[in-house]
Amino acid sequence: MAAAEAGAEALAASVRDFVSGQQDGRATEVAAGVKDGRWTVLQLVEALGFCLENTDPRTRGRGIQLLSQVLLQCYSLLQEKEVLHLVLFYESRLQDHHLVIPSVLQGLRALSMCEVLSPGLAVSVLKAIFQEVHVQSLLQLDRYTVYSIITNFMSTREEELKGLGANFTFGFIQVMDGEKDPRNLLVAFQIVRDLIAKDYALGPFVEELFEVTSCYFPVDFTPPPNDPHGIQREDLILSLRAVLASTPQFAEFLLPLLIEKLDSELQSAKLDSLQTLTACCAIYGQKELQEFLPSLWSSLRREVFQTASEKIETECLAALHALSACLSRSVLSSDSEDLLDSFLSSILQDCRHHLCEPDMKLVWPSAKLLQAAAGASLRTFHRITRSVLPLLLEQYTKHTQSSQRRTILEMLLGFLELQQKWGHVEEGFLSSSDLELVVDHLIRLALHEEDSQSSEAAMEAAGSMAPTYPKVFSGRMVPRLEEELQSEREESSHNHHSLQQRCLQALAAVSTHTSIVRETVPVLLQHLQKVQKGTEARNTQEMVSVCQSLHHVALQCQQDAESCWYFHQTVVPCLLAMAVQAAMQESTHTLPGKALLEEEVLAAMIPVISAATTHLSPELAAQSVSHIVPLFLDGEVSFLPQNSFPSSFQPFGDGECLEAQRRLVALLMAFVCSLPRDVGIPQQEWLLRELLALSCSCNCPFTATTAAKCFAGLVNKHPAGQQLDEILQLAVNRMEPILAEGPCRTQALTLLLWVTKALVLRYHPLSSCLTDKLLGLLGDTELGPAAADGFSLLMAESPDVLHKSCHADVRIMFRQRFFTDNVPKLVQGFHGAGPDVKANYLKGLSHVLNHLPKPVLVTELPTLLSLLLEALSCSDCVVQLSTLSCLHPLLLEAPQVMSLHVDTLVTKFLNLTSSPTMAVRIAALRCAHALTSLPTTVLLPYKGRVIRALAKPLDDKKRLVRKEAVAARGEWFLVGSPGR
Repeated sequence: MAAAEAGAEALAASVRDFVSGQQDGRATEVAAGVKDGRWTVLQLVEALGFCLENTDPRTRGRGIQLLSQVLLQCYSLLQEKEVLHLVLFYESRLQDHHLVIPSVLQGLRALSMCEVLSPGLAVSVLKAIFQEVHVQSLLQLDRYTVYSIITNFMSTREEELKGLGANFTFGFIQVMDGEKDPRNLLVAFQIVRDLIAKDYALGPFVEELFEVTSCYFPVDFTPPPNDPHGIQREDLILSLRAVLASTPQFAEFLLPLLIEKLDSELQSAKLDSLQTLTACCAIYGQKELQEFLPSLWSSLRREVFQTASEKIETECLAALHALSACLSRSVLSSDSEDLLDSFLSSILQDCRHHLCEPDMKLVWPSAKLLQAAAGASLRTFHRITRSVLPLLLEQYTKHTQSSQRRTILEMLLGFLELQQKWGHVEEGFLSSSDLELVVDHLIRLALHEEDSQSSEAAMEAAGSMAPTYPKVFSGRMVPRLEEELQSEREESSHNHHSLQQRCLQALAAVSTHTSIVRETVPVLLQHLQKVQKGTEARNTQEMVSVCQSLHHVALQCQQDAESCWYFHQTVVPCLLAMAVQAAMQESTHTLPGKALLEEEVLAAMIPVISAATTHLSPELAAQSVSHIVPLFLDGEVSFLPQNSFPSSFQPFGDGECLEAQRRLVALLMAFVCSLPRDVGIPQQEWLLRELLALSCSCNCPFTATTAAKCFAGLVNKHPAGQQLDEILQLAVNRMEPILAEGPCRTQALTLLLWVTKALVLRYHPLSSCLTDKLLGLLGDTELGPAAADGFSLLMAESPDVLHKSCHADVRIMFRQRFFTDNVPKLVQGFHGAGPDVKANYLKGLSHVLNHLPKPVLVTELPTLLSLLLEALSCSDCVVQLSTLSCLHPLLLEAPQVMSLHVDTLVTKFLNLTSSPTMAVRIAALRCAHALTSLPTTVLLPYKGRVIRALAKPLDDKKRLVRKEAVAARGEWFLVGSPGR
């Protein structure tokens, strides 16, 4: 007894020494005592009681630290029941003070290595970590501990973790997002490889998983001098490559990234991209490569033709070999396209003619490319050599110089060496077609074929052929289209307008080569100028059509730097000059050109300017921005064509006569918000202040909104720091009094919404403060409905600013984060709101839920379903429609949960099939249809009632409603049928 008391006192003394910070070595002594049986883990926990309940987090942290250090040395001695209690204890401590969390994680790491861990505890621990711990706010070692816990459970509790489905993948993505330390990245990359190799469910999070890993590509890491960890750049490169090349599911996201890096100027990025592409070809098939083959071939060809680096040439040839081998392995179905044949045709088309050039400059690069493809398979060997060998023999007889003959013989030798691998060569020649006749047929089909699908197919065919035969298309097709476009016909106005529409579409479709773009763009701009001078009522629609064709051309030019710059420097100044001229005429009350200032036309010009800007190199973008920003701030028009204007251009000036000029801020927005993030904007602070003032004071909703969007787009990309903080504070100070009262409350709300979105996307700390202001406005009787609709703006993709293609700062999981932070506030606000504004909270909530990834929504369904059902009773048709859109996929994906509310769902859906709003009737019928996915035993009591109720919409005056009613009623008739 005395010995036991002495042991207890010794343990208590050791605990006190450690907790007080006096002797860290006591942890080793206590662990040794547990190992040799002097003390048990339970006795240690009891001895720690005084500090585990202490109000000082440092004391609690030291106590848990001691326990965790002991467990790390003694975890193999624990019994199953002890492990259970310790897991529950540590899980509860994850909610403790942040000073305590590192020690809690160490304890969980020890427990994750226990063989006697009860089923379900691994899942419980990970759920707790995913929910309670913001991993990326921890220190490097503590983040490493989290990865170790995940790794331990994946190696020992695989089936349990797979039971979480895609939620496990989603949780890990949250853990890894933002990781920067190379030690942690090596572990994180291994976890991703295991997720894929061991067939964990990725669900809808494939793109997120790709984004969270591919953001490190290409690896840019230089180990510090005397680095004790020994991690080299090559370690990270190989580890990341193993992730990126681990699954075909990444192909649609990875291949565009590889093409982008291949087109960069960084040699290391090119090499990494080529080696990764070669690795991917080992697991890809025809389906994954199909969309990207033209771009891949273009990049590989360019590098081999232009590079001075032997390494890059070697890797390009290896990648081409791998691509050809991959396509050779693909098994074709009876109706699928033979991609290998078309790919080899492209290679032959681009390389074969170089073998015949008198100066023989590109002979060897072309031969190497052809040999790389020919060596991939027997089929590629036959296809290439059948075309190339007769040509080389012909060239040998044509050339008389010995040096040229030697070169040809060396090339022949290269192909003959491949013959030893693949066998006998069959001779043969490709037949040539009558191109001019083909072009004439395409023109006739494109312009005069009654069937619109045939016309579109002809245009598509012309676009596909034009890069191969640019001279024929620019010399024969473009002049014919220009002639038709300019002709004045006596036939009916409708037919002439339809023909002009097709001419515009065909000019855009055929603009797939730089030389053709240089012919088509002037034709389109001249036609736009001609239409601008007219006074007919349909001028607005025709100007929109020209802009749509220009947008099509701009998108096609993005793949080629020369075309992109030509289009930008030709089209953007011309559009700006026309718009400025029209605004001047409006200011001086001159009629021609007024159509150009219509919202519909300006809105059509925005994507043209944006698409012409997004793919500019930083150097060219900087050159352009130095002209366009001074145009709007200083009225500097000298760079514009035809720049003799009747007055000065002052879009930010005061006065009613300048309203037309202020509308052109929409075009400024299209340009500056599409610039790459690393392009500096001259006089940016002044520009931001002008935009801020205009967005809050302008009476024209179109102008005020575009100014707000422009301001938000610039703020989103603005580097963090004092300047950004000052401009944001200025915006808040400007908005708050206007939101409180006055005639411009709507404009201030619009600005608040766009600025909030700009900050939410980049995880800026001020975003939560601005979101709270929006939540407060839901209780405002005047602005509440608009503020509620604003939640859709926050969550949805923006078509013209604040999206990734415009280089905006968009974090991949901003919607999930916004949901977590704000839905509880919306629910709380709804319960506390008065009856006149409750609908605003429901509308805001339904907008947030409608844009949330469905698996995330399903997990939150039990807590939100009652509120969604209440939203269906709201009289606001927008709330009804948005809620029905939320519920429809949930009926298909979570039938068990939805079955618990079937009575309410049936009643509400049937009531809404009589809504005065057609869109609501259609959505309600679709939901009634989706109800049939619930278990049959749940549905049978309602079958007769539903079938009777659905008879009424069969006579609805709208065809689309009748169509949905027929489908829904037919499916309900089958409920309970044998075999269903």
